[in-house]
Amino acid sequence: MPTILESQLRAALLGLAVGDALGVPVEFQSRTARRQDPVVHMRAYGTHNQPAGTWSDDASLTFCLAEAIADGLTVGKVAENCCRWYYQNFWTPHGVVFDIGITTREAINRLRADSDLLLAGSTDEYSNGNGSLMRILPLAFYQPEAPLTERFALISDVSAVTHGHVRSAIACFLYLEMARHLLAGLAPTAAYAQLCSEAPAQLYQLKIAAREADQFERILSGRLPNMAVTAINSGGYVMHTLEAAFWCLLRHDTFAETVLAAVNLGDDTDTTGAVVGAWPESTTAKLLFQPSG
Repeated sequence: MPTILESQLRAALLGLAVGDALGVPVEFQSRTARRQDPVVHMRAYGTHNQPAGTWSDDASLTFCLAEAIADGLTVGKVAENCCRWYYQNFWTPHGVVFDIGITTREAINRLRADSDLLLAGSTDEYSNGNGSLMRILPLAFYQPEAPLTERFALISDVSAVTHGHVRSAIACFLYLEMARHLLAGLAPTAAYAQLCSEAPAQLYQLKIAAREADQFERILSGRLPNMAVTAINSGGYVMHTLEAAFWCLLRHDTFAETVLAAVNLGDDTDTTGAVVGAWPESTTAKLLFQPSG
């Protein structure tokens, strides 16, 4: 029988893939379209003309990171697996890559062009898409008790394979800190309260510039779950995806309600669904993975 950690890991990976697959057929469609025709189950075809249940780059690159961890984690293995995905269809559901963000594609092209390059992500402020946030979840299960500075350094490096700006690294860090609190057994509201209490001091300890720390004030204020849906964006900017994921998790009680709410925000539906679906919240684990005797 798998250990609790194994069941939580399986649930998190499955949860991410489910949220991703729910969003694939309606990716880039507006919130208005979702209000008129809400997603309530797996759909086929749509935006990318894929069969029902097809995951996209979000899950594929998450599985690439998970495999790198299982194989003995190095940043080089993460970079190699990203290239294997894009150029050799590694971890794709049907043997073809059909969705990739611009920043991710440019970084992988740089990795292929220079075999000595590992951290290929742009450090430009305008390259803060959600492409590293969407794949970072497996690090929640890798040395979770390592010192803060070591955890952040690794998160930054894994993010910088495709996204090198510190804002993307901080977003990944806060996402994984929330995961750590959930894995410790806290309910989502309690985990969020702990994150809001601890994270400002953590960012200060990590010597994050105030200009960047201030970008996360809405998330860490504690006010986010009380905001109206009109205040929540759901595009491809890393801040929007992170805020939308927190908002959906903290306003809904079950896995199904949470991921469907994320997808029905519209726009970058697969990534919002994947990011919130991966959080190892206890209800998610019970619904997605029941270990046999």
